Amino acid sequence: MPIPLNYIARNLRVRKLTTALTAGGMALVIFVFAAVLMLDAGLKETLVSTGRADNVIVIRQGAQTEVQSGIQRDQASLIESVPEVARDAAGQPFVSKECVVLNSLPRLGSGKRANVVVRGTGPAGAALRPQVRLIEGRMFRPGSTEIVVGRQVRDGYAGVELGQSLAFAQRKWTVVGVFDAGNSGFDSEIWGDVDQMLQSFRRNAYSSVLARLATSDSFDALRARLDADPRLKVDLERENRFYEKQSQSLSDFITILGMVLSVIFSIGAMIGAAITMYAAVATRTAEIGTLRALGFRRRGILGAFLLESLLLAALGGVVGLVAASFLQTITVSTMNFVNFSQLAFGFRLTPGIVLRTAVFALAMGAVGGFLPALKAARMKIVDALRAG
Repeated sequence: MPIPLNYIARNLRVRKLTTALTAGGMALVIFVFAAVLMLDAGLKETLVSTGRADNVIVIRQGAQTEVQSGIQRDQASLIESVPEVARDAAGQPFVSKECVVLNSLPRLGSGKRANVVVRGTGPAGAALRPQVRLIEGRMFRPGSTEIVVGRQVRDGYAGVELGQSLAFAQRKWTVVGVFDAGNSGFDSEIWGDVDQMLQSFRRNAYSSVLARLATSDSFDALRARLDADPRLKVDLERENRFYEKQSQSLSDFITILGMVLSVIFSIGAMIGAAITMYAAVATRTAEIGTLRALGFRRRGILGAFLLESLLLAALGGVVGLVAASFLQTITVSTMNFVNFSQLAFGFRLTPGIVLRTAVFALAMGAVGGFLPALKAARMKIVDALRAG
């Protein structure tokens, strides 16, 4: 015969202080656990949303990033001439030949300098990235020393307001617009004319070539064609997959660090839950004996105390998850370990994170409450009544 649920809930209400303290400890663990998962999800969402599956990026063979890459002009011309590349209405290849470099800017508040990606591109560059839209000013004019900055650059760095001038690569660049890239990695970039960028940074090769596939299944054919051409020593990847790989190192670091902290905190929370439940068993010895005398079986006692621990964990889990959900209003800026530039991204709460957090909370409750529940279930009726 199972013990009624309202009896179990009443025991938690009676012990308000210990219930609050134990649930609070578990809430802290859940907050840390959910925050790590949300940070990782935000990072991956930012970088994956940076690319499209129907775009491909071509970089030099062996290069890991666009900053490290170099595509010669004649190679870029060969790439844009292949039939697997889409054409626009005028019959021109839907291709953007780009130059990507790093430039340091002072951060707002601290004044410390941090690397920002500067991308030289052309009209096709914006067309290939429909998630990018101007929110202030206008787009830079081809052939000019005008630049547009991403929303995160405007919000995080000094001297990049509309109309301001930035001095780098021995030239002055005027900020004529601010763009929003839909919380993608492009929000942390500065864009300007590719030819002007190449001249200013004294480069004779592009960093990458971005192209739209003629059809969704043209990728394998394009890869085979480029691999077979001895004049091209290049690697290509779908744009979304390329940026997803860029997040792997930082994602692994965040996950490992977060999981280590979560494990350490969870051990403390489980010990706290065990102490609370052992105390409950000790103070309710006579009650346990009475329940046994009334006909409740050992497994009923075991289930009741274990359920109390699970309810404590569930309460802590809800509080911790609700608190973590407010982190979605915060934007984090950190270094991308792959290209050593600053990347801004936010916390993202997903249904999968909610599910994983709930399972983690209940697992803590089960582990912390099992031994005390087992002790209560093993008590003999006579010994329990006598002790009470």
